[in-house]
Amino acid sequence: MLGSTSEVAKALCREMANRGCGRFHLVARNGDANQVLATELEQIYGAAVSTEQNDLLADSSLSPVRRPQVGDFDLYLITAGTLGDAELARSDAGEGMRILAANVGGLIPWITAIATPERLAKPGRLWVFSSVAADRGRPSNYHYGAAKAALTALCEGVLLRCHGKPFAVRIIKAGFMATPMTVGKAPPALCASPESVARDLLRRPNRRGIEYLPWWWSLLMRLIRVLPAPIASKL
Repeated sequence: MLGSTSEVAKALCREMANRGCGRFHLVARNGDANQVLATELEQIYGAAVSTEQNDLLADSSLSPVRRPQVGDFDLYLITAGTLGDAELARSDAGEGMRILAANVGGLIPWITAIATPERLAKPGRLWVFSSVAADRGRPSNYHYGAAKAALTALCEGVLLRCHGKPFAVRIIKAGFMATPMTVGKAPPALCASPESVARDLLRRPNRRGIEYLPWWWSLLMRLIRVLPAPIASKL
């Protein structure tokens, strides 16, 4: 689980452990918070847990290119990412680059390490959290939206590469969730709980393709994609 200290990753870990999942490898930037989750999974659910600390900004570097060791798991889950400071990114290219690095550049070494010909030839799953922000550039967060659009296109390529293979790729275009990352940035009525998202995903664990969560975001984004520029400029 890459980004294991995110609220949705923690919710998924707890739900899967409660359903009998016995082994987890948790990868996150915050080692202390990661260890808290590891201890919970071990003590409450009896799971075997290993942890790893990493920095996606370092992973995005071309010198040297990161080569993660991903192991052989039934499910690879990627929830890592950050909104960054959208207002700062408008004038500070460095912040814009950090947003791109944390949301797509730093994930490329991990996705490359997972999607090997040998691994794709065997049953398995890759779930990647993208965002509805990928569907249209908006003045309020276009660096984040650009990063998620790139991540979606990258993972869709892996998805199509897996056509006819036993390995399933699932790209989740998530809407707002009730997490610390969205406090003050999203209307509460549009925020789903991480726990409800976890339950939705696990109802159909073998699903592959691109999906919106919650499902009604697909309808909302259809509307947003066709909004005329004078209205879209206010988003």
